[in-house]
Amino acid sequence: MLYLIDQLRLPLEETWLKCETSGSVATAIRDMHVRGAPAIGCAAAYGVALAAIDLVKRDPKPTAMEFRAAIDEVSEQLAQTRPTAVNLFWALAQMRNVMLVALEADGVDGVAQALELRAQAIHAEDIAMCKRIGENGAELIPDGATVLTHCNAGGLATGGYGTALGVLRTAKAQGKRLKVIADETRPYLQGSRLTAWELQREGFDVTIIPDSAAAFLMRRGDIGCIVVGADRIAANGDVANKIGTYGLALAAHTHGVPFYVAAPTSTIDLETATGDDIPIEERAGSEMFTIGGTQIAPKGAVGKYPAFDITPSDLIEAIITDTGVARWPYTESLRGSLSTE
Repeated sequence: MLYLIDQLRLPLEETWLKCETSGSVATAIRDMHVRGAPAIGCAAAYGVALAAIDLVKRDPKPTAMEFRAAIDEVSEQLAQTRPTAVNLFWALAQMRNVMLVALEADGVDGVAQALELRAQAIHAEDIAMCKRIGENGAELIPDGATVLTHCNAGGLATGGYGTALGVLRTAKAQGKRLKVIADETRPYLQGSRLTAWELQREGFDVTIIPDSAAAFLMRRGDIGCIVVGADRIAANGDVANKIGTYGLALAAHTHGVPFYVAAPTSTIDLETATGDDIPIEERAGSEMFTIGGTQIAPKGAVGKYPAFDITPSDLIEAIITDTGVARWPYTESLRGSLSTE
């Protein structure tokens, strides 16, 4: 059984979804009840483990071929849910490798347990990685800084600690006085609903702004730096993140505001050369037309909603990972980050 906090109900209602099958996990990911690249990876790993446990319950003695076929089918189903977040595919590859090793070593008897243990390990490793990201990134945040963040890259988006918000949590724990500005992040309002909720619970001074206000506040000198998360980082340092990130990076570059990306090394995709090669999820344009069930667009309106955009590497001051802080040229430093794992 996997329990996921329903992020669509926050901040007004803390409700937990009970996922008993891999299919229910896939639905939770696709419909954004759980979101954030590392959290999606963790959930998908648990989804594979649930499928293996269910298979053994239905047939205590499946053949190795049946086991592989079942897990491959489930993995493909999970892979189709959110195409941009590379952590999803990383976690699924990890689970498949564990299955193959277990089948080779012990036959079908130990596969379900091995997959369950690996899913738990992926979850624990993510928390540990995020804490290291926090330690590596906190040194970049000056005492007294006002920090802007976009979307939600906190505990809700990860195994429990956060990437961009993990940096801020660590800096605060070190005694630094921080003010945080959270973009509302339309259309799902992850900033105003989720980031502000997390930061309030942590005792942060947090202010919510419209997405469209960020550039003006930078021009006025009200923002000291920006820290965001990432869903995929290409080999050259181009970053895919929630739509609106690219605009923030452009404004930051214009106004001399440091722009940082915080992400675990599992988000780095050296097989993808540049951001132009990253698949961008296109969600239904109609998702923009309601807020809290209230229609805000005329009937028959047409919408276009790319869920992510690409921030070119030359707009990024540094990429904070669990193995260190990568800087330009990213083609070298990101590869070096992975080699130190």
